[in-house]
This record gives sequence, structure tokens and C-alpha cells, in this order.
Amino acid sequence: MAKTALYNMEGKTIGEVELSDEIFAAPINEAAMHLMVRSYLAAQRQGTQSALTRGEVRGGGRKIYRQKGTGNARHHGNRAPQFKHGGVVFAPKPRDYDLAVNKKVRRLAFKSAMTSKLNAGEIIVVDKLELKDAKTKLMAETLKKLQAEKKALVILPEREESIIRATANLPQAKVSYVNTLNVYDILNADKLVMTVAAKESVEEVYA
Repeated sequence: MAKTALYNMEGKTIGEVELSDEIFAAPINEAAMHLMVRSYLAAQRQGTQSALTRGEVRGGGRKIYRQKGTGNARHHGNRAPQFKHGGVVFAPKPRDYDLAVNKKVRRLAFKSAMTSKLNAGEIIVVDKLELKDAKTKLMAETLKKLQAEKKALVILPEREESIIRATANLPQAKVSYVNTLNVYDILNADKLVMTVAAKESVEEVYA
């Protein structure tokens, strides 16, 4: 099994922890990770953009001037795209941008992302994450001691209010739970900080 250092909240090494080869030593499939990132970003789009075509704009039914004899170009109504207040050419309409990815590819992408992070030395496993107060300062100090003050993804086994509140005002940190992890957040983070309990939960859920 793969191994990595185990830290305490002071950032000191207190031992080693074993990691499941199925998740942290899997073959890296870049195509699967790319597909999952595309799917995630597509799902963030609202898809509510809308504009009116020349056939939908109000007014413009009457011919603006006679066909011949004016010296001007031939026009019918004044709601063609070249006119002020005219319709939009190929107007955007509401649409669904969701990109479906099957379960097998999702799991493959997740394992690839975790393996790539471990290979890059960007996974930090701590024995526990407990704050005496839900203070931003305390969380910032903890991440600094763990050398994860830049773009950290804190992974918890379940919802922990004190950690959530303490991290809320840290723009460089994000909290996620084992059952809400996604490939985009994993790859986007510089460091993954997870507790031993979170590590065990990840191995149980995604193995």
C-alpha cells in the first residue's frame, strides 16, 4: 500500500499512514479527468441567456418606405438586425449545458485525481482537525503550520460547523465533505488537507 506522512495540527510529523492503492495509486487517466472538469464547469452555467430575434421583437410590421424610387436599399420592417431596436441574429435562447458522465468514468477520474495529487506531494493527512473556537485566525494558523495556506481543500468525513465557520472568510481555502468531493475542486487546489477519518471514509466510499 502507498504511504504518506501523518501530521498533527502543529504541522509536525507524528508517523505514517497507509493509503489504499485502489484510490491513491491508480492509473492516471487524463481524458477522464478532463471530461469531469468540463462536466463540472458546464453545470455551473445558468443557461438562462435569452434575446429576441427579428420575428419576436415588438413592432416593425409596416413597410418603412416604398420598394422602388427612393434610392435606398430595399427593406420591409424596421426590426431587422441592422436597425436600432432590431432583433438579434441567431439570438441565444435558454438551454441546458449539462454534460452527462457515466459512473465508471466518474470513479476513474476521481481516482486519477487523487493519485496525481499524491504523486505531486500535495496530500496532507492530519490526525484530527479540532478548533477550540470557530475563529478564522485559528484556522489560518493551522493551515500555515501545515504549509497549506495557498489554495487548500479541507476534506472532512462529515459536516463540522466550527471548521466551516472558521474557513468561511479564508478566500484561499474551501471545505468539502467526502460525499460532495468533485474532481474539479481536487485538481484546482494546491494542497488537500484531510483527516485520518476523512481518508478512511474516502477509501470506503470510492474504492
